[in-house]
Amino acid sequence: MLLWAGVALIFLGFACLPIDRRAAHYLYDHESARLERFLENTTHWAKAGHWLVAAVVAIVVAQGVLWADPAAEGAREARTFSLALIACLAVGSAVLHAMKLVVGRRRPRDDMELGLYEFVWFRFKLDYNSFPSGHALTISCVAVIATCAAPHLAVLWFAVAAWLALTRAVLTAHFLSDVFVGSGIGLLAARLTLLYVFSGLAPSWF
Repeated sequence: MLLWAGVALIFLGFACLPIDRRAAHYLYDHESARLERFLENTTHWAKAGHWLVAAVVAIVVAQGVLWADPAAEGAREARTFSLALIACLAVGSAVLHAMKLVVGRRRPRDDMELGLYEFVWFRFKLDYNSFPSGHALTISCVAVIATCAAPHLAVLWFAVAAWLALTRAVLTAHFLSDVFVGSGIGLLAARLTLLYVFSGLAPSWF
């Protein structure tokens, strides 16, 4: 299921390419200041740095607990899930940043505010980094790991991930295609990492 969800999101992303600019301009022109403030306060919950720090802290704390009590199963699980998240983000980010450098796409606000919109293939310019969305990839990986840890809340995890990913498009930090493709890569990277490196965590429906 996760495989097809990831593939579907990537296809949806590419299907959005013809409407990307029109959708971004519409969102930019109709976003209220109040909505923008609300979104700005939530969108960065999907930032990779925050989750990496949380995972490292969890590993350190769990290791400390295990030194004191080697039988603490909860600490062992927390360490394993945190390591799995770091691995998923590493695999997904390697693909994502390679794509960013190769594809070279300006962000929506560059189009609105500077009149700059283009793909610059194989030029490796760091300011051409819109496609795909790193926030969308990150929060998709987090949702997968959270689902492995608490599968009864899977709908909640993926709903939150979808919302946080879409805030990137609503804020015109990314185009819709950036968000969908980033989310798809995140799901696929997390699935592959769990199946081949942390197979004990992967549920049967993966």
